[in-house]
Amino acid sequence: MDATPTPAAASPAPDPAPVPAPGPPPFAPVRTPLFPTAPAGASRLRRIAVPVGVLAAVVGAFGYVATVDPNQPGHYPVCPLLRFTGVYCPGCGGLRSAHAFAHGDLAAAFGANALAVAGYAVFAALWTVWLIREARGRPLRIAPRPVHWWAIGAVLLLFTVIRNLPFGSALAP
Repeated sequence: MDATPTPAAASPAPDPAPVPAPGPPPFAPVRTPLFPTAPAGASRLRRIAVPVGVLAAVVGAFGYVATVDPNQPGHYPVCPLLRFTGVYCPGCGGLRSAHAFAHGDLAAAFGANALAVAGYAVFAALWTVWLIREARGRPLRIAPRPVHWWAIGAVLLLFTVIRNLPFGSALAP
């Protein structure tokens, strides 16, 4: 008997299909922190450099708005939504609010844009926590989920609608 190989035995077996590498499923949302962090083991000065730099930029912006009065026409551009539709956006009055806040006039700041003043308070609280955690070597990781972004959008929309209605005129700048 002659042992001739059969065609199936003569060809090598095909390679199995490649197994995908483990990882996030396709189109999974990537949750990145809002605040950058220093590398592990960095000195305290290097760790707090970014929060201090952010504060310096904010103080510089407030300093500029404090010296260049937004109540005087011609210094800042007009809100395009207000100009073309007559509708106040959530940011309308924000520069006047920052100017009054920088001069210590909280009543005028709230009158110009109450949501902006609330934003200043939230920023101050988050910045303080960020600085303390960075100084201790424990970075602040804030990764808002989509529901948080939707909630922020809903608050902005509600504020916009209310300030443009007759009963919400106290919120208009």
